[in-house]
Amino acid sequence: MKNNYACIGLFNPKSPENIGSVMRAAGCYGVNSVFYTGTRYDLAKPFYTDTQKALETLPLIGVKELRDVIPLGCVPVAVELIDGAKPLTTYKHPARAFYIFGPEDGTLKKEITDFCDDIVYIPTEGCMNLAATVNVVLYDRLAKGDNFSHHQDALRTKPK
Repeated sequence: MKNNYACIGLFNPKSPENIGSVMRAAGCYGVNSVFYTGTRYDLAKPFYTDTQKALETLPLIGVKELRDVIPLGCVPVAVELIDGAKPLTTYKHPARAFYIFGPEDGTLKKEITDFCDDIVYIPTEGCMNLAATVNVVLYDRLAKGDNFSHHQDALRTKPK
């Protein structure tokens, strides 16, 4: 049984391009599922930026409230640029994490950050788009080790 688990929550995402890119990143970094709230996404076009077709194997599930779908044992982690947030550069990722991201054109509501155990931010000048933020957080999780990626074993056994 895997000791690590990661899933993503998207609060009212807007852009089909960004959602496609989020799904691609989720597939690349071994995310288990992606949840979203809101209805703007439902009006979007197909995800042409998901070139690896992660949507075919990775659940993308519309929900009313992200708080209601936190997987058992997962630590809810808000990714938001607000006072009191911890810098991602020094953050220790939990083995079982539920990363929650705000919309491309807004921020997470206080009612969401209030139920999160941790709030982290990426120290940048200005804000990044949704897909870029997801990629950076997931890469940081992988880069800091603890075998958070299912790809690490495959890379070790790959023929040279």
